[in-house]
Amino acid sequence: MWKSCFGDPDNYMELYFRDKYRPENTLLYMEGAKAAASLQMLHYRFTFHGAEIPVIYLSGVCTLPAYRRKGYTRALLIEGFREAVRREVPLVFLVPQEKWLVELYAKYGFALTFDAGAGDLPSLKELVARHPDSMEAAYHEFDRHFRGQDMTVQKTFDDFKTIVEEGALFDFPVKRSLVGMARVIDAGWLLSEFASRNNEVSFNIRVRDELLEHNNRAWAVSGGRTAGETLPGVPDVHVDIDDLARLLLGYHTAAEKAPYPGLFPEKTPMMHFMLE
Repeated sequence: MWKSCFGDPDNYMELYFRDKYRPENTLLYMEGAKAAASLQMLHYRFTFHGAEIPVIYLSGVCTLPAYRRKGYTRALLIEGFREAVRREVPLVFLVPQEKWLVELYAKYGFALTFDAGAGDLPSLKELVARHPDSMEAAYHEFDRHFRGQDMTVQKTFDDFKTIVEEGALFDFPVKRSLVGMARVIDAGWLLSEFASRNNEVSFNIRVRDELLEHNNRAWAVSGGRTAGETLPGVPDVHVDIDDLARLLLGYHTAAEKAPYPGLFPEKTPMMHFMLE
């Protein structure tokens, strides 16, 4: 299925299915005895307003050509959201490889929250060359560079080794940050974390989510906490679930109309080295 849909070279596929693929993180849509569509749910950590939270990165979302336009991608995405709820993961990411996919995923509550990088990322080839006898030392330098950056997908040592091996397959091409999208799975969880890290802001917020009913409610954010009762005398914010992702990740919030810039600090979300 992967080869048919993406056409990746065998050496890349061997690397991916050895290091990233896990049966327990794979969703399949079966038509009879035939696997017709699939997606992978890869687990990462993400710096969110100075804290690290669990996230899921959706990889390899695909349907075999003969089974397309039957709603299988929609069914898999919604089941993926439900599985994220069961795993207590509040946020899901993906990288749309083509522009038309941005509009497709927007139908399921994803928002564009990561811009393409204007500058080159640190060279993995140069990084490894500086530490020829210690992959651990190379990782620590890599980790120091990214760990302190807010709104950034973080990598473990095992992730780093796979990234380096993938780079070596293609002679370490220049890399830049990727266009990416985010989907809020648990609005209450993220608002509570946001409140605890931004205790100077106060507002009431009501969220609308067509696919996940538990997100359809109101919260009050004030004094570093969230509550279920609205507060008098503070801004009232009504947002769809995709807008909430943009606001919470600080995606171009300085350009938003009042009161958003004063409530949601602008950040620079970064999606990098995702085995794209």
